[in-house]
Amino acid sequence: MSLSSGSCGNCYYLGTGEDGLLIDAGVSLRTLKKTLAENSMSADSFSAVLVTHDHLDHIRHLGSFCKRLHKPVYTTDELKAALMRHTFTAPWFGGCSRVLERGVWNGLGFASVRYFVVPHDATQTVGYAIDCQGHRFVIMTDLGRMTDEAVELASSADTVVVESNYDVDMLMGGSYTYELKMRIVQGYGHLSNDECASAIRRFWHPGLRNIFLCHLSENNNTPDLAFRCSSAALEKLGVEKGTVSLRCLPRRTPSPLFVL
Repeated sequence: MSLSSGSCGNCYYLGTGEDGLLIDAGVSLRTLKKTLAENSMSADSFSAVLVTHDHLDHIRHLGSFCKRLHKPVYTTDELKAALMRHTFTAPWFGGCSRVLERGVWNGLGFASVRYFVVPHDATQTVGYAIDCQGHRFVIMTDLGRMTDEAVELASSADTVVVESNYDVDMLMGGSYTYELKMRIVQGYGHLSNDECASAIRRFWHPGLRNIFLCHLSENNNTPDLAFRCSSAALEKLGVEKGTVSLRCLPRRTPSPLFVL
C-alpha cells in the first residue's frame, strides 16, 4: 500500500498481516495511524522502517516516528551519518538507527532485505529488494537513471514499484526554470515516462505480475501519460493483456491495500 507517492510526501507499507515494513516516512504520524486503521491495522502492524534517502519528502516525519513509535530504522552507513546530522531527524534518530550490510540479504524478521544504490542528488539514494513468503518486491522511488543492479534485482521480482516522474514535453514546455529542468533530466534527478518504459523492457520476465508507477510529477505528468507509456512497452514485448497488472500510485492520497 502506498500512503503517499510524490514530492508532497512518500511512504509505503509492505506486510503479511502479521508483520510489516514501512518504507520512508514522508507522511505524518496522524496520517499513518489513520490510514492503517482504515485498513484494519495499527502501528503494531509493522516492526521496522526502511529509508531510501534524505530528501524531506521521504524523511519529514521520521523524527516523529522515532520519538513516538521507537521502531528500528534501517539505512546504509552513509545515510545514517547524514540523518544523525539532519535537523528533522538528529534529536531522535540515534536510538532507532540500524545499518544494513551492503551486497547481501539482511534478515529483518519476516523478510530479507537487500539495498542497491541508485543515482539521485541526495546524500545517498537506495532502492530495496525485499523477499517475503515466496515473493520478491523491488522498490525504486527516486532515480536519475536505471542501473544494471536495479535491473538485475527487478528481473527476478514479481512486484516492482518504479518511478515514472515526468513527461519530457510537459517538463520542457513548462514553467520550471532551466536549472531545475536540467537537475531533473541529467541523470541524477528523476526518471521520465520514456526511461521508465525502457527500464520495464529491460527487467520484464515471465514471473512479473505487478508494476506500480510511483512519484508522478504533479506539474509535468499525468497518470494517463505515465500509464500509456509503460503499457506500450509491455505491448512491444508481446506481453499478453492481464498477465501484468500495471497501476499508477496516487500522489497525495493512499492507494488501496493491494493483496499480492
